[in-house]
Amino acid sequence: MESSSTHFTDMRSSDTDSKIEDCGNNFANNAYPLRMLMPVMNIVSTDDEGESILEPYVGLAFDSADGAREFYTLYAARIGFKVRIGQLYRSRTDGSVSARRFVCSKEGFQTSSRTGCAALIRVQRRDSGKWVIDLFLKNHNHDLGPTEGNRSSILKQKTLTAKPVAVFHRPKNKLIQKVEDGQPCPSGFISAKRFKLNGDEMRSEVEPSADLEFNSANEAYQFYHAYAESTGFRIRIGQLFRSKLDGSITSRRFVCSREGFQHPSRVGCGAFMRIKRQESGRWVVDRLDKVHNHELESQQEVQKKNLSASKKFIEEENDGLDDEDIVDINNGILVKRRRENHIGSDWYSVLFDYFQIKQAEDTGFFYAVEVDNGSCMSIFWADGRSRFSCSQFGDAIIFDTSYRKGIYLVPFATFIGINHNRQPVLLGCALIADESEKSFSWLFQTWLRAMSGRCPLSIIADQDDVIQQAIIQVFPGTHHRFSWWQIKAKECEHLSSMHSSFKFEYEKCINQSQTTDEFDAAWNLLLCRYGLKDNTWLKAMYEKRQSWVPLYLRATFFAGIPLNGNIESFFGTRVNAQTPLMEFVPRYEKGLERRREEELKENFNCSILNAYLQTKEPVEEQCRRLYTLNIFRIFQKELLQSYSYLGFKIYEEVDIIRYLVRKCGNGDDDKSTVTISASNHNVGCSCQMFEFEGVLCRHVLRVFQILDIKEIPPRYILRRWRKNAEYGVPSYSESGGSPQELNASMVWSLREEAWKYIEAGATSLEKHKLAYEIMHEGRLKLGCPPR
Repeated sequence: MESSSTHFTDMRSSDTDSKIEDCGNNFANNAYPLRMLMPVMNIVSTDDEGESILEPYVGLAFDSADGAREFYTLYAARIGFKVRIGQLYRSRTDGSVSARRFVCSKEGFQTSSRTGCAALIRVQRRDSGKWVIDLFLKNHNHDLGPTEGNRSSILKQKTLTAKPVAVFHRPKNKLIQKVEDGQPCPSGFISAKRFKLNGDEMRSEVEPSADLEFNSANEAYQFYHAYAESTGFRIRIGQLFRSKLDGSITSRRFVCSREGFQHPSRVGCGAFMRIKRQESGRWVVDRLDKVHNHELESQQEVQKKNLSASKKFIEEENDGLDDEDIVDINNGILVKRRRENHIGSDWYSVLFDYFQIKQAEDTGFFYAVEVDNGSCMSIFWADGRSRFSCSQFGDAIIFDTSYRKGIYLVPFATFIGINHNRQPVLLGCALIADESEKSFSWLFQTWLRAMSGRCPLSIIADQDDVIQQAIIQVFPGTHHRFSWWQIKAKECEHLSSMHSSFKFEYEKCINQSQTTDEFDAAWNLLLCRYGLKDNTWLKAMYEKRQSWVPLYLRATFFAGIPLNGNIESFFGTRVNAQTPLMEFVPRYEKGLERRREEELKENFNCSILNAYLQTKEPVEEQCRRLYTLNIFRIFQKELLQSYSYLGFKIYEEVDIIRYLVRKCGNGDDDKSTVTISASNHNVGCSCQMFEFEGVLCRHVLRVFQILDIKEIPPRYILRRWRKNAEYGVPSYSESGGSPQELNASMVWSLREEAWKYIEAGATSLEKHKLAYEIMHEGRLKLGCPPR
């Protein structure tokens, strides 16, 4: 018997340990193919009442994902259910498969026979190359079937051979690890063979093999298309990979038409050929799997289906195939392939029902669905409170897609703002169908339409090229800052092997440079000293330095969100990428309610509590009266620190005065330059704290003390940080918004206040009567005619 070398390595079942030893040390020490494993397990696991089986458990390890699948299939056959291959998860680094789910055949609700069964195992690839079960759900929500019938069915499938036109298909198992992780085919040469069909000899064909070269991606496609036709299957164009430097296509996958599970005709076939572009411009086969998990068709059947199919694709200038060229060959006609969708089909109906309920309760509730070729894709929603918060605090936003850090069940993303208490506020939510520029562009445009139509000043989002392009397209004047967690992850990936001295100098260059010239000099010196001038990642990061180096971010308002820290998830662990469908809405509601209770509590504290004054400065009393508690503490800290600084006049012309402000006894390590107009007190500091955070720094406050300025000019006390920031028309009027934006802000401000008024007035008949009388009186004062 010929089989793969698949085996699992960690058997901790207490019921079988002793019996395994009785079978000899070979079972514990050697690699047994799973096909040979079953009878061994029968021998060691029988008792008077029947057969028992090694049950899956978290931590059980396998040499491959195929090993896990076969093990779970055998387990299912004995228990009395069938297995389907479920969702896969890919690495954000290289696109390889990092985890797999094998589920009960009755999972989901796509057909009448499915019951939404949750039973599954999930295996995750570890650094050692092993695949380890990290999730096991045992219970089924349906009756289990007869075990013997299932087992015989499974064994039949194992011995089933396809009806290929070629005899070169050696009988072996489908290796998921080899298919997706791309271990190259061991044969590195072109093998010419003669294929036979029904006894008739065909023309000689070249069989795909690793290292086979082509002049273009189109040539590779035509070769694989011809090979598929002669072998007995059809192909589609699969995933592509782009360069992070210039966006050009660096590799492509051509897959069997029955790859995936998006259509009933697809069975998750793993046959594929991947090509990679070389520096010479030629394309080389670097990953290949020729094994199918379904019966092959005759050449005549394939030719009949492909009779009118065009075999040529429009190539890009870079000799590749563009995203828009991704097609299926459907009955001989080239049609554009539907985009991948990471949102389960059953999510839509559940969320739409929830949205309709919310719309009935909240007139400001907004939701939208992206539709592509008649299919629902990404979803966006925001309630009235979120839309109002955006009109007040939408100047600096966070687009949180932290679900992409690892394995996820739901691609849940949030738009977050920072309110006047320095608390996160929700500005909208989304489920993202696929991580394409089209998807993110639609989402940003929808968010913009749902809010006031005003682009934010800044946005914190991931570094990915598709997100960057979407931000440039939809928010053209917005400063995009990369997520800190992603920067640190990339540094660990690309710089972990560097000496500690390099890391020290690297951090110093990034965080302590005060001018662009100083940064450029330190950066170039670093690359020269450590021989990194040709380092591709560092080159790319230098080109994008405006989006992550603190020096280039300080001049933009980010509401004081720290440059060197992770941003807390708005919902915490209550709602995350692992939240199942049936728990999503209740958890979402509870998480949102908790956050908004915290907002109300902080607003209440600001209205009844006063911070303790620590100086006799009039500016301290002024800011305590206006600022919220949290913002006042920031200001008070800067004020107290200002007493340990000295100011020296270094320039004066007409009414412009410039001071050098440095810390006492600290040499030149902590110094800034403050420029002020003596006539109107316009002031600026080289540390740019006010531009970044919206609060005056210690250096400016020290100059105010020198010039005996007793009160801070109103323009330097931003309304968004004031106690009454949620009332009236804040930031848009301050920053000179358009009349349409000003009107939108006033509408949202009045609507939010009116909603609170309605809620209070509807609690009893007496309050309703009083509220109606007040409203009637107010209408007359506004000059509105009575009804």
